[in-house]
Amino acid sequence: MQSVVCDSSVLIHLAKIKRLHLLKDFYGSIAITPAVWREVVEEGKDREDVKLIKKAFDNGWIAVDSPANKPLVKILERRLHLGEAETIALAVEKSALVLLDESEGRRVADVYGLRKTGVVGILLKAKLKGIIPSLKKELDALRYKAGFWISDDLYSKALKFAGEE
Repeated sequence: MQSVVCDSSVLIHLAKIKRLHLLKDFYGSIAITPAVWREVVEEGKDREDVKLIKKAFDNGWIAVDSPANKPLVKILERRLHLGEAETIALAVEKSALVLLDESEGRRVADVYGLRKTGVVGILLKAKLKGIIPSLKKELDALRYKAGFWISDDLYSKALKFAGEE
């Protein structure tokens, strides 16, 4: 199975809409970096979505892994937050699929030739595989329950691709 490295946004937002399990369903296991762990779990305290992430860690399908290439992390930190920098550096080392949402992080992932997807792509995949009945319902939950920003253009394109226009 392919290696997958996940940034904080995908974890947080899928957990907030109770769809964190999609990561396990699609990828088996994922890696996160120490900075992502701190940002999501330690700073997140006892929020309900954090409890789901901790449980996934305890069950062994989320693992914390550090990038070995510290100079690359430092270079990436010039443009990105530490969590994104570590995530991209680890994905480069593992030749992994990277899960991230932030546009600047996605641009940097492109520079390194990384395959990538984000929370909208994961939900679209779930819709196309028949795991979720309505992409619109999930995108609306992301927007209004989880506070995730989705451009109207991306929202419309995703629904059209899913056959829900």
